[in-house]
Amino acid sequence: MLEFKNVTKKYDGGKPAVNNLNLKIEKGEFVCFIGPSGCGKTTTMKMVNRLINITEGAILVDGKNIKDQDPVELRRSIGYVIQQIGLMPHMTIKENIVLVGTLLKWSKEEKDERAKELLQLVGLPEEYLDKYPHELSGGQQQRIGVLRALAANPPLILMDEPFGALDPITRDSLQEEFKKLQKELNKTIVFVTHDMDEALKLGDRIVIMKEGEVVQADTPDEILKNPANEFVEEFLGKDRLIQGRPDVTTVGQIMESSPVTVQSGTTLKSAISTMRDKHVDSLLVVDIDNVLKGFIDIEAINLNYKKVIEVQEVMEKDLISVSKDSLLRDTVYKILRRGIKYVPVIDEEKKLVGIVTRATLANLVYDTIWGDGMELAEVANLAE
Repeated sequence: MLEFKNVTKKYDGGKPAVNNLNLKIEKGEFVCFIGPSGCGKTTTMKMVNRLINITEGAILVDGKNIKDQDPVELRRSIGYVIQQIGLMPHMTIKENIVLVGTLLKWSKEEKDERAKELLQLVGLPEEYLDKYPHELSGGQQQRIGVLRALAANPPLILMDEPFGALDPITRDSLQEEFKKLQKELNKTIVFVTHDMDEALKLGDRIVIMKEGEVVQADTPDEILKNPANEFVEEFLGKDRLIQGRPDVTTVGQIMESSPVTVQSGTTLKSAISTMRDKHVDSLLVVDIDNVLKGFIDIEAINLNYKKVIEVQEVMEKDLISVSKDSLLRDTVYKILRRGIKYVPVIDEEKKLVGIVTRATLANLVYDTIWGDGMELAEVANLAE
């Protein structure tokens, strides 16, 4: 899909900003470029759509050398998303989304249909099409920036730190949303970031660069298990949880499969009794088919005990959940960043299948430090 062949970029005959880069990116692959400032990652990406010209070597997109293509047509055939978003303030959201379509002389009907279709992908209501960028939040504007890059249905999308200016929670949500969207649409993504957590979460492969050269290009798990050198180790950070336990990578490997639940329709009095019996201060609420509906905690019960009768009347519906196949490192990130006590695990039908708690993670950290099955007596002997 995208191939770099002996690609070098020099400015004014000085030291190469990118030096003899060789890399092949497959169709549908999500590749993150990361490294310290000035390492060449953004230069590499901008050479793909000829915003920066190559000094030596060749870049091929679908087997065609980009030097043989008209730069304007090339850029229109490649999606491009940047941190500054760059929405046109005087244009409506619909006009912004189909901007490339306008340049390509699409009919009004084609533009209207494409704008509605894309807006549905990110869960925004159709009435947003007539709004202007200043009427949207930062996260919503960035969603529109992504949709604009998708409008002409390009097989390749370049993204330069697109979520860097967003607050942590919005950024986390958009990362998940975009990764899911990328898999559904099978787009090839070249993604530049300075955030290792973001690269580990999004990338099928991570390309770590230093002084214009690739230090390591591999899957996130392989980089965590086998960093190429001391530079990669330091860039990763030696305190990363999963680095100590490379055998534990997914939620399904450590989740508790019998979370404490209560069915919607249960009275608050019964819910309190369940909490007391199970020694918990919150309960996950499910329906008769075990589909997760929300959660209720003791604080909500205390505030509403005399006002309502059943749990669904006061349960919190907005909660974070993960699947059994979710990467453990992403789940740890959610728990720590959002300060939550647990994350429910659901299947494709949103049925509750388990839970990951802070206590579970604490046990994992304990095993990482002391080793599985080590008895206290053995620890004491080692300490003598």
